[in-house]
Amino acid sequence: MHQPFYKDLVSGEYKLPWTRMHALKDYYGMAHILEEFPNVHQTFNLVPSMMVQVAEYAAGEAADPFLQAALKPAESLTAEDRAFLLRHSFYSDPQQMIYRYPRYGELSDMWQAQKGTAGRGNPGLFSVQELRDVQMWSQLAWFDEEFQAGDPEVHDWVQRGRNFTLDDQRRMGEKQRQLIGKVAPQYRQLAASGQIEISTTPYYHPILPLLCDSDIASVAHPNVPLPPRFRYPNDARLQLMLARDYIATEFGAAPVGLWPSEGSVSDEVFAIASEVGFQWAATDSGVLNRTLNRGVPVDGLYRPYRWRQGEREMQLIFRDHFMSDLIGFVYMKMGAVEAAEDFLRRICDNCRGMLSSGRDALVPIILDGENAWEYYYRNGRPFLRELYHRISEDPDLSAITVSEALARFAPEGLGHIFPGSWIEANFDVWIGAEEDNQAWTQLLRARQTFDAAATATPSEERHHMAMEELLIAEGSDWCWWYGPEHESANREEFDQLYRSHLANVYRFLELSPPEELSRPILRVNLPEVQIEASGPIKPIIDGLVTSYFEWMGAGMYTVDGRSGSMHGKKFLIKEVQFGSDGVNFYLRVDFHPGYEAELGGMEARFTAESADGKRTSHAALAFSGGTAQVKEQQLAEPATAPATQPIECAFSRVLEMRLLLAALGLAEGSGLRFQFSLWQGGLPMDAVPQQGWITMRTTDPRELEG
Repeated sequence: MHQPFYKDLVSGEYKLPWTRMHALKDYYGMAHILEEFPNVHQTFNLVPSMMVQVAEYAAGEAADPFLQAALKPAESLTAEDRAFLLRHSFYSDPQQMIYRYPRYGELSDMWQAQKGTAGRGNPGLFSVQELRDVQMWSQLAWFDEEFQAGDPEVHDWVQRGRNFTLDDQRRMGEKQRQLIGKVAPQYRQLAASGQIEISTTPYYHPILPLLCDSDIASVAHPNVPLPPRFRYPNDARLQLMLARDYIATEFGAAPVGLWPSEGSVSDEVFAIASEVGFQWAATDSGVLNRTLNRGVPVDGLYRPYRWRQGEREMQLIFRDHFMSDLIGFVYMKMGAVEAAEDFLRRICDNCRGMLSSGRDALVPIILDGENAWEYYYRNGRPFLRELYHRISEDPDLSAITVSEALARFAPEGLGHIFPGSWIEANFDVWIGAEEDNQAWTQLLRARQTFDAAATATPSEERHHMAMEELLIAEGSDWCWWYGPEHESANREEFDQLYRSHLANVYRFLELSPPEELSRPILRVNLPEVQIEASGPIKPIIDGLVTSYFEWMGAGMYTVDGRSGSMHGKKFLIKEVQFGSDGVNFYLRVDFHPGYEAELGGMEARFTAESADGKRTSHAALAFSGGTAQVKEQQLAEPATAPATQPIECAFSRVLEMRLLLAALGLAEGSGLRFQFSLWQGGLPMDAVPQQGWITMRTTDPRELEG
């Protein structure tokens, strides 16, 4: 059971709702169903950073804008509220979670039709009642089957389907908190009875081998392009210790079992895990194949192993990749009876040779505990009941926890483990692609900054929070979405959240976050338009466009599509214009109408470089009271600047800046490149360009006119 850490520690706001949604739909019901089958024992792997979020939702302490949008009175929704609500209300699987409910399907069809005819859709065409029904169904479809059938209020809402009331909205919010509160007690109860074993994962779900040494990725994939080396094995140790302590505190016993994030293992990881107190770990059959340098048949896969190096040892099981993936990706397309029958028949066929020779077979089935079920009929409950019933009735089959299995089987010895994950027995999903490597580079810089600033941190609490943000940023989920492997409607939000976590490291250390964190690591697919400067300009720096001719001849940069929002991303900057008179460089920034008021309290950052990248200058501007002033400047050649001010700025309707070329270390006629970004409270809000630099080929007025 795993979700990324969606909470921003500075704002306290949850940036995505998926922990709450899966807590409603999966975490309780997946364990509760076992009460019907007392002879079926299972191991549940709980990621601590996910369970912390579940606890906050259960306590009513989670600030979740997605839930707030669903609970706000439909009569009070602004145009922006309506757009946000509709954009985020139909992410569910259409077949099993939208059209299963006739009213939800009607509302989805309305939204799709309006999007088709109006481009971005017109949320104003929904009536108040239709909006309230959207609010209710965007949540009800995620309520567990157990609640839909057995909770009188939830059952009534599902049966009624439409014409929900304001009181229904209020009660639905209260019901969510109540039902999410059942999750942890359900696991405690089953663990205390011995029917389930709780294993865990490093606290914030990092790829442990890469934390220990990112260069280890080249073992599984020689010549893979790698970022600067990240080597912090003590961070890996801390992530494991925190996880073990959390499970011990919350569930009554320290876990002995470990599912390393994404099944990612190495010798160094096992040595640290053993030292911390873990006794067994699990990973994928592909890793076993690479370890033994051959394709391992089922009689080699269906048994435990013991890894040992020196004084350290771990017992291991290796998941049957094919059989596990049948549940994760295939059986949702079949009927429950047919799928369960096929699954057990295949297992029995695989085990026949071992059983006939008098040896029991241990079949490790390990899969994602939450994401498969929304694609199954009725959230997979008919399939699971059929499967558990057949196992319970078959005298030749036992469903047991990992620790129960290890007590019954003698392990084979292993002196080494191949470094890899459950995906192709390598780490390519998380490192090697351009976006992944950029993410690792920025993480390394933040980690090094933390080390350098450790003795100067203002307080122990801020030092602790900075480390917490680093541990969060080490999680695997950010790089899961970077690179070419995976797509999601929320990739932009993941990118923004990752960079915010890194920016928070600097903020807690009372340092200014680097400007690079204002720009997406994700390659945002927006067509850029840049028009070269065509003549010299000499505007008046007053924050007003006093004349149309004032900026005639300037270059211009804009991005087609920066019209307000893209997957929840707000763009503040409309376009920039730039030019030179041979002595000064001029910059004008236009903002989207209506957003000027939001600039108060923000900071603008400007970076300019010579065309060869050898001279760099920075300036920071502060917006306050409808004006802007220079807050900080780091110029390449301040000593050679004339007596006049090297930087001048003004803001009223637009932002205008003048910068002396000599102060920038630029000679007349040389080229330059620049970036501009907006920050608020130390977090990046918008930037142009989204990647790279805006370039000006020359500052020579004669060449511009030519």
